[in-house]
Amino acid sequence: MDFFPENEDLISIAVSIIAGSLVGLEREYKNKSAGFRTIVLICLGATAFTIVSRYGVGSDDRIAANIITGIGFIGAGVIFKDKFSVMGLTTAAVIWIVAGIGMAAGIGYYGLSLSLSVITVVILSVFNKVESAMERVFLTRTIFVVFQDMDITNMESLKHVMDKHRINHRRKTVSKRNRRLSVVFEMSADRKNLQAFNNEMISLTYVEEFYYNS
Repeated sequence: MDFFPENEDLISIAVSIIAGSLVGLEREYKNKSAGFRTIVLICLGATAFTIVSRYGVGSDDRIAANIITGIGFIGAGVIFKDKFSVMGLTTAAVIWIVAGIGMAAGIGYYGLSLSLSVITVVILSVFNKVESAMERVFLTRTIFVVFQDMDITNMESLKHVMDKHRINHRRKTVSKRNRRLSVVFEMSADRKNLQAFNNEMISLTYVEEFYYNS
């Protein structure tokens, strides 16, 4: 029995730590729940299990499948859902790809492992700016509307106003609030049309109040 790892294993571990650190630093910089240490440990753990599978301790494909299953549980733990939104999906996706990066390092695909980590950092950094630029042109919002009374026809009238301003909309919930009809819509439109819609909303007599949750 060998008490010391092979040189190839040490290289896999080193590459795993470097690759995980690249992604982990980006997550830590943005103050995400899965930060530097967490990302590095996930990457290193995936590498360790992959190295073990190379020595015949269990079937390679079974160990790989179990790594994916375990990572799925960790990823699910960082996803939070409230009544109207879901948070943590990107962090869960990062955990998933980092496990793949660690597995690549464990197999010995060092170039692939490092390349994937760089690509992941680029996607997280650059694509975020692309999303921000797109949002400045095309906005997605959740709007909460409280009507003056319980008349359901007011909701249909509001839909016509949305259509007039070319706003894509989907009704999410309808409820009663202090004897008034309360409706939540998910909507998307360009900034100009949304501003025109807001201006008209202020003048609608059948709307008691409205506000957004972006």
